[in-house]
Amino acid sequence: MGGGPLKDKILVAIPGKEPTEIIKHLEKKFPDIEITFVSPAPDFTFKDSKNLPISIFKDKTILVTFFSLPPTPEDAPSLDWIHFFSAGTNHVVDHPIYKDTDITLTTSSGVHGPQIAEWVIGTALAHSHNLYNLYERQKEHKWKEEGRRYVVHDLVKQRLGVLGYGSIGRQVARLAKALGMDVIAYTATPKDTPEKRADNGYIVPGTGDPDGEIPSKWYSGLGKEDLHEFLKQDIDILVLTLPLTDDTRHMISTPEFEILSRKHTFISNISRGAIIDQPAMIAALEKGLIRGAAVDVTDPEPLPDDDPLWSAPNTIVTPHVSGNASSYIERAFGVLELNLEKRQKGEPLVNVVNRRRGY
Repeated sequence: MGGGPLKDKILVAIPGKEPTEIIKHLEKKFPDIEITFVSPAPDFTFKDSKNLPISIFKDKTILVTFFSLPPTPEDAPSLDWIHFFSAGTNHVVDHPIYKDTDITLTTSSGVHGPQIAEWVIGTALAHSHNLYNLYERQKEHKWKEEGRRYVVHDLVKQRLGVLGYGSIGRQVARLAKALGMDVIAYTATPKDTPEKRADNGYIVPGTGDPDGEIPSKWYSGLGKEDLHEFLKQDIDILVLTLPLTDDTRHMISTPEFEILSRKHTFISNISRGAIIDQPAMIAALEKGLIRGAAVDVTDPEPLPDDDPLWSAPNTIVTPHVSGNASSYIERAFGVLELNLEKRQKGEPLVNVVNRRRGY
């Protein structure tokens, strides 16, 4: 990733209409790059490159994509950087480019913060304000449910626990703080200095917690004892915003729900469904150990029609849409543009994937 003038041939392989204005902007700003655009499929379900000619990868140095990769590293001998428009790379970990090369991989982590944070806060408020129950009354043309008192437990002085304090968690924290909540954070590695607490990834301007100043307390570790210490901190709302790895799979299961039952915690999961032991969560909801849940991710996806999660009490289920935003593509290109600047200057790129950690 050396400095000097860029001499790059870039393949942008993303579904949908060509973003001509963005591409013109990049080619004007970086006159030594050449951009080729292809649309692999009409929607976001495309997960391989079977309808792309292999020859299209041959002379490309940079690939910009969601899912479309050359079948083998040998099909793209000049490739030294892949920028994913997704926040993670767990969908390509078994690909030979991921496993058998040192091609630099970057993600669009950071572009999802605003819209997903609004989903987290919006679903939490919908639950605490009884909006779903009230909407059912509206459809029945009933003023209110007879004999029921509608009491709102506002968020002031409640505690938000953010499990995985990345770009999304930081924007959730920002909104929660504005509502009067106390925020505590949990990360895999210790954040015991101001430098370690800073967000060094891509940040949508005016959002997040760039300096890591919002949490009143930080917790860290990869062991169950460390996690349980965090969960014991009287958390009212627990937000899961961490990647799916071998270490995080079923990270929240029966023992964790038993700890959270002390505060009757509300669970919000926008990361990956398998981070939660789903049957254990359903059991916790049915037993009243936790007061509710909002999940935009499930295990598996799509959620089968007969899955008991659909009818779990006090649960909001949405079909993995919290990250969708009209500005998504524009912001993802913003990460690419920032990294093109850094590549030109010979500086370290942002959002580089650490293959050992898996994100």
